[in-house]
Amino acid sequence: MAQSAQAIETAGEATGEPAGKPAGDPAPREGMVWIPGGRFQMGSDHHYPEEAPVHRVDVDGFYIDSHPVTNRQFRRFVEETGHVTFAEIPPNPADYPNALPEMLYAGSLVFSKPRHAVETRDWSQWWRFVKGADWRHPYGRAKAKSALPDHPVVHITLSDALAYAQWAGKELPTEAEWEFAARGGLDGAEFAWGDELTPGGRHMANTWQGQFPHENLVADGYQGTSPVNAFPPNGYGVYDMIGNVWEWTTDWFTEKHEADAGKPCCIPRNPRGGAEETSYDHCQPEVRIPRRVLKGGSHLCAPNYCRRYRPAARHAQPVDSSSNHIGFRCISRIG
Repeated sequence: MAQSAQAIETAGEATGEPAGKPAGDPAPREGMVWIPGGRFQMGSDHHYPEEAPVHRVDVDGFYIDSHPVTNRQFRRFVEETGHVTFAEIPPNPADYPNALPEMLYAGSLVFSKPRHAVETRDWSQWWRFVKGADWRHPYGRAKAKSALPDHPVVHITLSDALAYAQWAGKELPTEAEWEFAARGGLDGAEFAWGDELTPGGRHMANTWQGQFPHENLVADGYQGTSPVNAFPPNGYGVYDMIGNVWEWTTDWFTEKHEADAGKPCCIPRNPRGGAEETSYDHCQPEVRIPRRVLKGGSHLCAPNYCRRYRPAARHAQPVDSSSNHIGFRCISRIG
């Protein structure tokens, strides 16, 4: 049964333990929340086809970052390792033999709000590949606005996220682990906080209000990304699992989930998703870039477009593609 938003916010107060850290569980880890293992209903049969079918999954307990990796945290990683993100590296001309030299520059995708209504099936109406756009410069070097320390780092590809996780002594979550943590103990609920998008008129995550992509009413208070603790945590005490930025997982994308196991003995435990050969876009056979699963939706998800601000939602993302609404968080397993 879904809990109220108030119940989620006060989880753990009765015992004095932080939410998601019941007595007797492993010792606390700085900046992380303990997620007790368990069985849950993964996926959804009521929205996008790639979320179906609903199926039972078992996951072991693990720690998860209490919020997405921030610009402050990512800066420390870069300063200590000298890591250069994918978005900062100019393309190799050998990989694009027919491209004009002036078109081969470092950059990333940046959302650009149209001034009027456009055809929502054509994403090129609001995405631009911007020269110099990277984690330090979310909107490109020509824009004065730089990365805010407590906002989630963006313009991150899979390789960037993996490099950070290795440096931090952590890992990226599987899709099952991510979804289990996002649900906050509300198995089967529509959202991470219950079954209403805005309970009592309160915005519980950074999403889009208005008609996407040309009308942003900013009813939740944020035009773009928001600080990682700007909205209430879920029942486990984890922030920003829904909205703000999409987050990388380790699973290769598949067009749908496996069917539910017929017997309790066959329910998958700690599944790792599909295989790389299943991850390619079958609608574009000429594009041979594997895709991983992103979870959580972003500040660009709206009721009229991309209703993926839900734990069950998933998106296929090419591993070498970045944008100003893709970030990540890490986990740590015991043993």
